[in-house]
Amino acid sequence: MYKCIKCGEPIRSGVNTVGLQCDKCGSKIFVKDRPSVKKQLIAK
Repeated sequence: MYKCIKCGEPIRSGVNTVGLQCDKCGSKIFVKDRPSVKKQLIAK
């Protein structure tokens, strides 16, 4: 799921679409909404 960087509105259409804009504010910059889960790696 992607959301607009300015207003936080979730994007409903495909991000790979050419010329995609936010329906609410018109921004063309989007970020991928990631879960806030902390991952811990064990170094070997």
